Amino acid sequence: MTKKEKLLAKAQNNPRGLSFVDFQTLLRQVDWAFDHQTGSHQIWYSPTGYRLSVQEANGGKAKGYQVEQFLLQYEVENEND
Repeated sequence: MTKKEKLLAKAQNNPRGLSFVDFQTLLRQVDWAFDHQTGSHQIWYSPTGYRLSVQEANGGKAKGYQVEQFLLQYEVENEND
């Protein structure tokens, strides 16, 4: 199992338990592009142009609802794979 597969499984199993650093790593590994940051909000784009704003929660965690938004879009974009 690759690091990408492990992080994806970790996000799917517990979206609220993913660290923000791991979330950023996962976004990069599935070819999402970091566009810019304004304050605490980072703007990322999927390969098809879907825009996602993410920010770090307290304790260095990713916000669970943002991980869930990513997972839904990832599934839509990769349903034929």
